[in-house]
Amino acid sequence: MSHAPTALIAEDEPLLAQALEAELARLWPELQVAARAGDGHAALEQALALKPTLCFFDIRMPGLSGLEVAQALAEEWPADAPAAPVHAPFPLLVFVTAYDQYALQAFDAQAVDYLVKPVEPVRLAACVQRLKKRLAEAAAAAAPERLEHTFAQLRALLGAPNAPGAPGSPAGAPPRLHVIQAGAGSLVHMVPVDQVLYFEAADKYLRVVTAEREHLVRLSLRELLPQLDAQAFWQVHRGLVVRAAAITTAQRDESGKVFLTLHGRPERLTASRLYAHLFKGM
Repeated sequence: MSHAPTALIAEDEPLLAQALEAELARLWPELQVAARAGDGHAALEQALALKPTLCFFDIRMPGLSGLEVAQALAEEWPADAPAAPVHAPFPLLVFVTAYDQYALQAFDAQAVDYLVKPVEPVRLAACVQRLKKRLAEAAAAAAPERLEHTFAQLRALLGAPNAPGAPGSPAGAPPRLHVIQAGAGSLVHMVPVDQVLYFEAADKYLRVVTAEREHLVRLSLRELLPQLDAQAFWQVHRGLVVRAAAITTAQRDESGKVFLTLHGRPERLTASRLYAHLFKGM
């Protein structure tokens, strides 16, 4: 038995959310809007709870950006979750943004659906037709292949320098970071970056972990990533960046997550499915 597709609209401007829902109802009567969310954290919570067929994510939202919600959703989506209506193993994503065409080239390059504010009915109608086509194609493709294709698009978009709202996409490349200055009371520890094994987000702080000890600094991963050598430090989770040369083993489980062990550290770190492609035997 077929099921009607469902959608989540994440938009912090209520009037725009209402207008989008009303226009979707006109263009796609079968589509059921399951919920609306006004901030990034609520959008993530609703998406994980409802498992909609489609998600419309505003790029600029309080709490988390649309791209950050998509990244978190990809990492937290249960591997054994039943397919959402209309054979979607993971929601189709549409980003809604006020950015100009130059910034939107990153979306175009990855063939990711997006809408520009104010959303024009003609543009939305074209988007709806593409979404229907993609749902039909998804029904005929193997679930793992569809999911990996979506993850590949999202990884490329997160790493694109012109992608609006992408974590770690500054307007200009900052200088390479060589030393972390970690304050502890009146003392400042000078930590060479080449001694750091991994960086981990911790609330408003960043854990800087070496073989001997760890430090807390007031720095976000968004600020840190552009200052690191991407060949030396790999992002393996939205809140975790690891020195590649420090990794001793990588073990994948049935869900697709990868567990890492490091030189000189007893803990195991988890790489999400979004970044599992980094660990493949030669």
